[in-house]
Amino acid sequence: MFRNPAPSGKEWALSALLFSATSVTTTVAGLAYFSGPTAVLHLPTILSSRPESIAGALQFSIPLMTILLAHELGHFFACRYYGIHCTPPFFIPTPFPYSGTFGAFIKIKSSFGTKRSLFDVGIAGPLAGFIVTVIVLWNGIRFSRIGYFIPAMPGTIEFGEPAIFRFLGTLLLDYDPSRHVIFAHPAAIAGTFGLLLTCLNLLPIWQLDGGHLAYAVFGPNLQKKISAGVLALLMLAGLSEWQSPSYLVFGLVLFFLGYRVHFSHPATLRDWEPVGPGRTVLAFIALLILILCFTPVPVKIW
Repeated sequence: MFRNPAPSGKEWALSALLFSATSVTTTVAGLAYFSGPTAVLHLPTILSSRPESIAGALQFSIPLMTILLAHELGHFFACRYYGIHCTPPFFIPTPFPYSGTFGAFIKIKSSFGTKRSLFDVGIAGPLAGFIVTVIVLWNGIRFSRIGYFIPAMPGTIEFGEPAIFRFLGTLLLDYDPSRHVIFAHPAAIAGTFGLLLTCLNLLPIWQLDGGHLAYAVFGPNLQKKISAGVLALLMLAGLSEWQSPSYLVFGLVLFFLGYRVHFSHPATLRDWEPVGPGRTVLAFIALLILILCFTPVPVKIW
């Protein structure tokens, strides 16, 4: 199966370096959830006077890095199974204080042979990441607490609540969104980022994972129309998020990336071969996961 060369030593070294750097930046981001939003501004003082804060911050960074790693390894091992040349996972560290990362990716260096291999590589990442995210979210919500609703203070960070988050909150904490707020454990916040990652990747737009699935199931013409329609809806949703127009920013990035490739998905080498009914069912399961993970406003800063 492994017909194409494995990643080079330099690629693995770069992957390890980026993983280490992102582990640091996500741990720094975790301090904000454990020690307060201004923790980063007083980092030396906190580390010297409250070294236990690092253990608290790791309760955010380790689950988040595990989710990202599971997602990318799903893609990586699917590529290796089909003999598709790809890099190891490359993580993206950032000083952005709420997550410490812009995610991760692998770079695919050879063509897909069939729509089946395209589909399998596309769905492997979101499925692996979603499974780990649900485990992280379950445990994070168990250690969260609920309180009665009060008006948000200026500077408060409020995360959107996808359907699966509310379901687990109700199941584990007897959470009622009309009366309660959840004071989320850092692991629950990491799980929320995992849901957002899964949601964004499963959007059937251009060359996202969902775009791979849509191309494999529906073909190039319908996939292109679906991409344009979903992108338009995403940007409209972003326009309504005046507190934090995250979908609008993401939609603009996707638009310019799509413009570079004329809004088309690359063809496979044997594009005429169908994916079969089993993978079509899996595509609709992926759509259900997308719906469960979606929230109209992912992050709101009051």
